[in-house]
This record gives sequence, C-alpha cells and structure tokens, in this order.
Amino acid sequence: MCLCMCMGTKNISLTEEAYETLKARKRPNESFTDVVLREFGGEKDVWKGFGKLEGMGLREAFEEQRAEFDRDFDEKQDELLGQ
Repeated sequence: MCLCMCMGTKNISLTEEAYETLKARKRPNESFTDVVLREFGGEKDVWKGFGKLEGMGLREAFEEQRAEFDRDFDEKQDELLGQ
C-alpha cells in the first residue's frame, strides 16, 4: 500500500536576474522550494530574541553571539563559494 500526500504547486515567472539570484543561493541537493523557504520563510518577528542575553555575564553573552556569528558567516561563505 502506498500513501502519498503531496502539497499543491504553483508556477511563477521570474526574470533572468531573479532566477540567477535564486540559483546562486541554491545548495547541492536542495530544491528551489527549499531555497525560497530558507531565504524568505520562517519567523519574521523582529522582537524574537529580544532580551535573550539578559542575566548572562558579559563573557558568556559575547561567546554566544560570536558562535552565532561564526555559524552565519560559514553558511553565507558556503553559499557564495558554492559548497
């Protein structure tokens, strides 16, 4: 028995520039849907995380923010270098 639950799809038109931009952000084994959801989906609450460092010592807060920065930097570098 096979049970397949598929979500609907939509066709959209993109300029060549928009397509190339999207393609440049696409990772290996990632669909264009995955790229759109990663880049534009998710939480857009600007207050999310506000005050998350409250109660931490300065060193601990710095180290946490540095680790987050490093992860973001590595991800963007991989995107730009196509890795």
